[in-house]
Amino acid sequence: MGERPALLACADDYASGEIIAAHCHAQIQLIHATVGVMRVTTVQGSWVVPPGHALWVPAAMEHGIRMTGDVQMRTLFIEPSALGFEVPSCQVVRVSALVRELILAAIGSLGAAQCEARDRHLLGLLFAELQMAPPLSTYVPLPGHPRLKALCESFVADPSQESTLQDWADQSNMSSRTLARLFLRELGMTFGEWRTRTRLVLCLQRLASGVSILEVALEHGYQSPSAFSAMFKRELGYAPSHYAVG
Repeated sequence: MGERPALLACADDYASGEIIAAHCHAQIQLIHATVGVMRVTTVQGSWVVPPGHALWVPAAMEHGIRMTGDVQMRTLFIEPSALGFEVPSCQVVRVSALVRELILAAIGSLGAAQCEARDRHLLGLLFAELQMAPPLSTYVPLPGHPRLKALCESFVADPSQESTLQDWADQSNMSSRTLARLFLRELGMTFGEWRTRTRLVLCLQRLASGVSILEVALEHGYQSPSAFSAMFKRELGYAPSHYAVG
């Protein structure tokens, strides 16, 4: 058997709601969609990948993917030894116009006859740009603790609920102080931080699916679009209209 290439680039299209079952690859994977939104799930939690972004997935990490809207997925499979930097965990990064064009150029063109010099230049520039790509926090961690996990999953299903930490503590038959410590230990963030992050990630998915900013704000417990927009820009550095479709 010959040596595996440094990079394989694939183009696949999926219908809205389609699911790729949990699987893993020997290579590092960069999952990008030129159209549509993807929600990638591992045992640690979920990442939403909005338009203009991509998700790093480490080699051998099991993950499943759910499509929101019709998705045009463009994926890179990269040999770890060829990349030049480590990918220790999943991370969403912004995809610049240059990186997007380099990904598209790699699809179907790498390995063509008499193109070795071009391939080296393309890969060198692509990997250098990817190493500098700014991260985006669209990760929703899920706890291992059974009672806390059930409460977190119920919130993901209905993010407009206004339950307090004390409400959750009462449902879990523990004190609010104990639950607060459990949040920090299991998720590395406070109850309020986790709730804000979860709402933000779910909002991204809805905005990129074409739902209006007003609808998204009300669905996720905000009293007005302006309050929602202020939170969104504070957390991500962009107004929600940046991610809205249409």
